[in-house]
Amino acid sequence: MKLKSLKKRENELANAKRQLEILSNGIFQDEELPTFRSKLKTLNLFPLQPKILEILQINVGYMCNQVCAHCHVDAGPDRKEIMTRETMQQCLDVIKDTGAHTLDLTGGAPEMNPLFRWFVEEATKVGVKDVIVRSNLTIITANKKYNDLPEFFKKHKVHVISSMPHWTEGKTDQQRGDGVFNASIKALKMLNAVGYGMPNSDLKLDLVYNPSGAFLPGNQAALEADFKKALSEKFNIHFHNLFSITNLPISRFLDYLIASENYEDYMYNLVEAFNPAAVNNVMCTNTLSVSWDGWLYDCDFNQMLELKVDSPVQHIRDFNKETLNKRTICISQHCYGCTAGAGSSCQGTVVQ
Repeated sequence: MKLKSLKKRENELANAKRQLEILSNGIFQDEELPTFRSKLKTLNLFPLQPKILEILQINVGYMCNQVCAHCHVDAGPDRKEIMTRETMQQCLDVIKDTGAHTLDLTGGAPEMNPLFRWFVEEATKVGVKDVIVRSNLTIITANKKYNDLPEFFKKHKVHVISSMPHWTEGKTDQQRGDGVFNASIKALKMLNAVGYGMPNSDLKLDLVYNPSGAFLPGNQAALEADFKKALSEKFNIHFHNLFSITNLPISRFLDYLIASENYEDYMYNLVEAFNPAAVNNVMCTNTLSVSWDGWLYDCDFNQMLELKVDSPVQHIRDFNKETLNKRTICISQHCYGCTAGAGSSCQGTVVQ
């Protein structure tokens, strides 16, 4: 399965405004389903507002060695957007000023940014407690220059979080591309070899599960147990936690939903699974997302929909904690994905 990004294909869904039109019209415009805003208002949960900033999630570029079918970033080898040292330094300055304890690096494949290693090294110097790298795993084996990444991660005690749709080759390659499963297994073994994911190890290795179709994820704890059993028995691979994440109806997954005629059913499922308890813990309340060019968003998904923070301060260079704390979080119908069932975030479910 060799895909090109929506942008490269000049697909209409490469346009964020078009995605938002689809999410706001049809079944929501006809009031078959309540908008996310009206749902929150009914429960006196509107507006959503930020709490203490704990996590700075930074997209260091959309370039990736894979083109996954579900990717909400629309990342791939044909994407050239990449964060500069100047913007990275502005992010480091903000971390020092705010005391945010977690730096969450994402992409694309964040390791493909030529300044990735410098950024990680500098982040550890400014007192970040948890430096997360969201690795697709295959980047480790894609080129000799990346083969030493497990050692680099270990040296700086980087917290590795990696996508793994399934413990079988067929289901993984269906979502992420031919050969991805075997390359991922090889990379996981390399990480295990330096201590990542091993029992009682402080070198954290967590996996992320996304459903491979138009359905919601199952119970996170049960999935984790299944993954651990299968990967241990078949490949002697170990990891710490499994994070179950709901696919949000944007970008390539929205394209898939429409093409497979599953869009309306999927939105009905999300709305019917809405859980008020999940609203209080959605990640946009303690996280800020920074794009490769320094703009600020309430979350990574809003970044892809080009919904900048509703604040006079919209760029990392102008960062002001007090001003940003007064903002209202931008929402649309895709937000139902984070409040369905046990909720969903980049750290997995949000309701125990």
